[in-house]
Amino acid sequence: MEYRRLGASGLLVPALSFGAGTFGGRGPLFGAWGNTGVEEARRMVDVALDAGVTLFDTADVYSDGASEDVLGAALKGRRDKVLISTKSGLPTGDGPGDAGTSRSRLVSSVDAALRRLGTDRIDLFQLHVFDAGTPVEEVQGTLADLVRAGKIRYTGVSNFSGWQTMKSLAAADRHGHPRPVAQQVYYSLVGRDYEWELMPLGRDQGLGALVWSPLGWGRLTGKIRRGRPLPRESRLHATADAGPPVDDERLYAVVDVLDEIAAETGRSVPQIALNWLLQRPTVSSVIIGARNEEQLRQNLGALGWRLDTDQMSRLDRVSHVAAPYPYYPYERQEGFARLNPPLV
Repeated sequence: MEYRRLGASGLLVPALSFGAGTFGGRGPLFGAWGNTGVEEARRMVDVALDAGVTLFDTADVYSDGASEDVLGAALKGRRDKVLISTKSGLPTGDGPGDAGTSRSRLVSSVDAALRRLGTDRIDLFQLHVFDAGTPVEEVQGTLADLVRAGKIRYTGVSNFSGWQTMKSLAAADRHGHPRPVAQQVYYSLVGRDYEWELMPLGRDQGLGALVWSPLGWGRLTGKIRRGRPLPRESRLHATADAGPPVDDERLYAVVDVLDEIAAETGRSVPQIALNWLLQRPTVSSVIIGARNEEQLRQNLGALGWRLDTDQMSRLDRVSHVAAPYPYYPYERQEGFARLNPPLV
């Protein structure tokens, strides 16, 4: 396993981490992802630890908290060998205190997560959503208090825009609070919007990217190709509308190139898609999920080898999408690009 700094922090995280979104299986969305119980979760944790995967990511909204429950039970007796990442902020109920990142909600959310996970600390606590109704000073001050109390070690953001992230960083800096060190983002060969603003921000401000849905919401598994019906077992039947949209023709073009490279390398389509991400700037860790041990072992095969320069370039070209304003001048015009050279 390769270990990388999480942004500008001193925390070392594995290049591949484990996403526990398949644990629990409650509700229509997460039930479609998977329904892994405690015993199978323990076996999957065994496989992950044997491969050097030490970071496990979850959230309070995953299966209404059941993901945290199952992960905590699966990690029992080996807590000191792992890092736990969880998130809060999205609604967990209909009450006025069941959503957002107010001081009251954050304190209660962290305490509830600690109970479900069966631990005394959260290694990385991330804001799952930007709460426009709560002042960022209140949010960052509360997180600082939780760090001082030893309940959380590091903080991050997830699904924030660039200005929302910078506003949070500025508030932390202004008051001398610990800065967020990570941003959990959607990034894949069929979803490269991260590169337009959040990637340069991460490089400039020292935020490491934790990549969620690296296989494009299940589209880069190798089972979806031009001219074929969607596989019966695909979660896209139930969850396509909840995930990031992808143009079908663009998806098929990317998969065509993935197939070519699979033939050249002897690697699977998912392994190639993951390996491409592992070579991108600012990526600290790619979060892999799995319904079972077989899928987990397959995804772990993305490590220990590298796509060559030509293969990376072919994937870059076929997956490229023209940036919108105000980003496109920096991509198309020499004067703009000269003052702001691209990261990729």
